[in-house]
Amino acid sequence: MTLACTRLNTDVKGRPWLVFLHGLLGSADDWQPLLAQLSGWPCLLVDLPGHGRSAEFTAAGFADVSQLLTDTLQQQGITSYWLIGYSLGGRISLYHASQGDSAGLMGVIVEGAHPGLICQAERAQRRHHDQQWATRFVQLPWKQALTAWYRQPVFASLTDVQRQKLILLRENNNPHTVSAMLAATSLSVQPDLRQKLHQLSLPLAWLCGSADTKFITLAQQSGFELRTVANAGHNAHRDNPAEFARQALAFITSPVLKEVEHDLF
Repeated sequence: MTLACTRLNTDVKGRPWLVFLHGLLGSADDWQPLLAQLSGWPCLLVDLPGHGRSAEFTAAGFADVSQLLTDTLQQQGITSYWLIGYSLGGRISLYHASQGDSAGLMGVIVEGAHPGLICQAERAQRRHHDQQWATRFVQLPWKQALTAWYRQPVFASLTDVQRQKLILLRENNNPHTVSAMLAATSLSVQPDLRQKLHQLSLPLAWLCGSADTKFITLAQQSGFELRTVANAGHNAHRDNPAEFARQALAFITSPVLKEVEHDLF
């Protein structure tokens, strides 16, 4: 079983694939604003379970999603790739890199993603929080639930116009499948991945919008490499796609440039 996905720039040779994983309520289409900057790279835009063209797929947890990702990459013939994930997609990327089948993975970039909760009290609080949202998604009128979702503090940098655009964009989602995915991949059931991530030999970085203070602080406190995207909030790839793409490609190519410099000097 493999996830729905879109292949782009398949004629580009000699470079690893950039594999994009969207956030909760999103789809592969969320990455469209970046594509003009990525014409020189083969890209795979994945629809996660319960979303987009993968809406009929269900997952019991992170291990299931990671295996679906592995199966999808194998089916697509992708043997060398970077993971770029936003929010839920970022957390799945972190899990896959540290606990999944990471054969062929060359590096990870995450945006607005949590490496995992440390204490049980935080887990209990988050479990209650996510259970409430999972229930709201299926019990409230869908537009009302979406309006409430995008009024959470993490989305405080959104203007009213930006918020309404997101609500309209997300109205096509199936609230039942999204609710199921939220429950299965709640931060409360995600392992704390910090130790395993620090042990990785792969390049790993957080890309955060300059106004996304929560995740900037989280990355700094966790000791991970941080790059900020100017004039952007929690959803930096949507707020400032050109700068997000520039920062991502700068990080992806920097190890290559260092190797070249070493060889020259």
